[in-house]
Amino acid sequence: MTASTYQLTKADLPDEIAVFPLTGAMLLPDGRLPLNIFEPRYLMLVEDVLSEGRFLGMVQPRETETETVGDDEPIYDVGCLGRITAFAETDDGRYLITLSGLARFRIVEETGLRNGYRRVRVDYSDFPKDLDHDQVYGFIRQPFIDALQTYFALYEIKGSWEALEKADEATLITSVAMAVPFSPEEKQAILECATLADQGEMLRSLMEMAVHEKEGAPPPVRH
Repeated sequence: MTASTYQLTKADLPDEIAVFPLTGAMLLPDGRLPLNIFEPRYLMLVEDVLSEGRFLGMVQPRETETETVGDDEPIYDVGCLGRITAFAETDDGRYLITLSGLARFRIVEETGLRNGYRRVRVDYSDFPKDLDHDQVYGFIRQPFIDALQTYFALYEIKGSWEALEKADEATLITSVAMAVPFSPEEKQAILECATLADQGEMLRSLMEMAVHEKEGAPPPVRH
C-alpha cells in the first residue's frame, strides 16, 4: 500500500505537525521509511501521533555530527510529511514503524515542545504536485538506469534489477533516492528539488560524480 492509496487532497494535510529530526533519513512522497523508535521523547511522539491521525514530519538536522539533535538545534526548513502505515511494539519497549510519504512542506515556525518533542506549523504550497505522484514530465529513463548500474557495480551495492526495470518512473526515482548512501546534504538537495524529474536528474548527476571521484577521473562537464 502506498501513501497515494489514501487519495488525500491538500485540504486533508495538517497545518501543524510533530517532527522527527533524523540525520540522513530522507522521506519522499510515495516512499516508505522504516524507523526504530527508542528515545523516550520519540516514543511519546509516536503514541501521540497514533491517536491524532498518524501524521508525522521527517526533517534533517543542519548539524550532521549526531543522528538526533537537541530541542534548540537548527533543522532544515524543508521536510516531508508521512503517515504511519505500519506499527509494532517490541518486548524491550521500542516501536517499529513505517512512514508512507505524502507531501513535502516548508516550516513556517516552531510552535514549541509537547511531551519533549518538537512541533511546527508548515506550508505545502512550494510543492503543489506532490499529491499527484504518477506524473513525471521530462525524465529520460535510460541514462538514469545506465548511471545507476555503473554506480551500483562500482560501489558493490546489490539491487533488484528486475524490480527496478519494471518500476514506473515515479517509483524508480523515489526508491533510488531513498536508498542510495549519499551525504545528508546531498539528500537534502534531492528532497528540495521542485519536481520528480528534477530529482531524477540530480540523482543521475550525483551518481556520475561519485563514480568519477572513485575512479579518479574529473567529473563530466554539463552544458
